[in-house]
Amino acid sequence: MTREITSPDYVSTTNACKLCMPLGACLAFKGVEGAAPFLHGSQGCATYMRRYLISHFREPVDIASSSLGENQAIFGGGPNLKKGLVNVINKYGAKVVGIATTCLTETIGDDVPGLVREFLAEAKVETPDGQMPALITVPTPAYGGSHVDGFHAAVLAMVSQLAQPTPAHGGVNLLPGFVSPADLRRLATVTRAYGLRAALAPDYSRTLDAPAMATYEALPAGGVSLNQLRAMGGAKATIELGHCLPGRSAGSWLEMYLNVPLRSLGLPMGVRACDALHQALRELSGRDTPEEIELERGRLIDAMIDGHKYLSGKTAVIYGDEDMVVGVAGWLAELGVRPALCATGGKSGRFPAAIAEVTEGLVRQPARAVDGVDFQQIGEMARQIGPDILVGNSKGYRLARELGVPLVRVGFPIHDRFGGQRLLCLDYQGSQELLDRIINAILAHDQDRHHWGYGYL
Repeated sequence: MTREITSPDYVSTTNACKLCMPLGACLAFKGVEGAAPFLHGSQGCATYMRRYLISHFREPVDIASSSLGENQAIFGGGPNLKKGLVNVINKYGAKVVGIATTCLTETIGDDVPGLVREFLAEAKVETPDGQMPALITVPTPAYGGSHVDGFHAAVLAMVSQLAQPTPAHGGVNLLPGFVSPADLRRLATVTRAYGLRAALAPDYSRTLDAPAMATYEALPAGGVSLNQLRAMGGAKATIELGHCLPGRSAGSWLEMYLNVPLRSLGLPMGVRACDALHQALRELSGRDTPEEIELERGRLIDAMIDGHKYLSGKTAVIYGDEDMVVGVAGWLAELGVRPALCATGGKSGRFPAAIAEVTEGLVRQPARAVDGVDFQQIGEMARQIGPDILVGNSKGYRLARELGVPLVRVGFPIHDRFGGQRLLCLDYQGSQELLDRIINAILAHDQDRHHWGYGYL
């Protein structure tokens, strides 16, 4: 007797719509001045992450490793961790070492904070100033969540392990989330425009998008400094960006333990979200919005008017990191594009509510928001929808090709195009650039399909 199979049953993950936790932690540590990311695990894990980050950022990315093998999996990785720390401190002269665990070291039960305390009691370092660097530890089992979860865990670790009660200094803490180096530079620019001194954490806008140098720098210049992290407790407020943050985020920790008021906002993409950011900056600075930023807002409104005829009534499938998908969905809804499917591999538990919040009052039919999915599931749902466009990272290329629709690349990773680290999506200017990319992708697609080809548009 045979059984007819009517659906493609499978139990494995097919091309996950996420990456692993320690990768996100290593990226966050690259945003601290003089920091060396250190992976307590196998050499293969560090090699995979270096390869992944280099192909997106086009920069050398050093990630140290305790290089565990079969023996350490049985007897514990403590000796390798301590030996690796001595090597990386003496070789790099790092001011900070960010130590992230892997699924191997979490499974065998290594007590990394305890091992670090033993190391500090035993070790002798040979750095130029003879000072022991700050050692930050964060648990990031690869099976515990996505790369974005690892990123936020590392930011919480650096803030909670370094920030101290400090006299009020009038600055602000700006926690941007997992965005591009171009977006980090933009956030720093608009904050300065209001006369605010901001501690941007993490800030990998230079370490992962550096100018060409005559000689190789093992630890590139740039990043939030140790002094800035330690002084976060004296800030007048923290601005934390992201709708889908963990319940215990760095911003909530600063508010709970150091009494720094928290302002939680979504990624500033589109008019509504950008207006919310600038409202917060006006209130914190006591200044009006600078004229140049007002002009940028006006140009964005003008572009929406000019471009609505190309976008009205279109449908989109958006996928990738939770907060990026939420930001894009809200912006597309403002433009008259229906976000028919919003999908992510993350599982914060806040994703569907965040999609509903940013599209409220803008769409006639609620967007379908699904989390914890892979590209097998995204493909099945997208084929039923028949979208006009896909918006997401490079992982959706095969699906876009199968559906015969354009793919607009945003987020991480972008492996099959040049300049992924310089894609600007935030604030009025970034929203403008994303709008241009979306309209031009639709126009180019139509030109390629129809006989009329070139023409006045």
